[in-house]
Amino acid sequence: MRVLQIMAGKGNGGAELYSTDIMLSLHEAGLDQRIVLRPKAPRFAELHEVGLSMAPEVLGVPFRPLQRWQLRKLVATYKPDIIHCWMRRAVSLVAPHAAPAVIGWYGDYEEQETYFAHCTHFIGVTPDLVRHAYAHGARPDTAFYVPTFPSVEDAPALDRATLDTPPGAKILLTLSRLHKVKGLDTALHALAQLPDCYLWIAGDGPEEAALRQLAAELGVAERVRFLGWRTDRGALLKTADICLLPSRYEPFGTVILDAWSMGTAFIACASDGPRAYIQNGENGMLVPADDAPALAQAVRAVLDSEALRQNIASTGHAEYLAGFTREAVTRRMLETYTQILGERLVV
Repeated sequence: MRVLQIMAGKGNGGAELYSTDIMLSLHEAGLDQRIVLRPKAPRFAELHEVGLSMAPEVLGVPFRPLQRWQLRKLVATYKPDIIHCWMRRAVSLVAPHAAPAVIGWYGDYEEQETYFAHCTHFIGVTPDLVRHAYAHGARPDTAFYVPTFPSVEDAPALDRATLDTPPGAKILLTLSRLHKVKGLDTALHALAQLPDCYLWIAGDGPEEAALRQLAAELGVAERVRFLGWRTDRGALLKTADICLLPSRYEPFGTVILDAWSMGTAFIACASDGPRAYIQNGENGMLVPADDAPALAQAVRAVLDSEALRQNIASTGHAEYLAGFTREAVTRRMLETYTQILGERLVV
């Protein structure tokens, strides 16, 4: 089985991180892969160093027509059985019928008819994204659910003093891009109602200046730490009392699994992804989006009840072990590839 993986994203977000994580895991499992990634992508060198076959020539040229031409050359020589397109930018490079199977990967509610029209199969990271694929024209038995897995390192907790945080403070942690849809302003408004808490914001993005200004206006700037893009998410989660996902819009949210894998209590706003996985009071807490008082109330409830905190943390960790480990998801992806090729061979 030969699989051509294409991740054409320019950012440093969750899809980029997960796609390269699964490529590494599939490589360890012995899958024959060729990787199309931007030569300046953050993890290009890492994938190359472990022995993955990289194709920097495709996205190393500046114009889309040249990228398509380079990709056609690569397909002609590699002859993949599957082309796995990670999001719509990747699909836009692939010619119709370029391989026996062309997979469009859904990490969001994309316009299938516009962007994924010539994909033969689809993979969604939630059951609802699979339903979305069928609702927008996918043929029967061509859409598959394969979740993501967390890739946080198992590391000891940080010394809080290194991030200028008092020993006795309660730490709330967010792990996301600094974008309006992530609802970090809601977290700051909630922080104003939680005087014993500090907020660590790990990530970068276009809203940083606006968030810093809001923190100052709310009088909480001294209790907010802007950490930038971090690669030590496991250590941050081990240190935090609660991980927050206050997104207004979130089709999945791998940070759910990050927190579950580290046994960290988790609170989210009720966007699509968290609603699909969080049972309020059991494996996490759910509050309405854009409701800072409700978020503050949920934080207070978790901080004031050790039994509640331990229950949601341990139940979330058990769910991670049951279906979201790297090994389980990698096995599921390989099974999905095999099933897709089996179907194509029958047709």
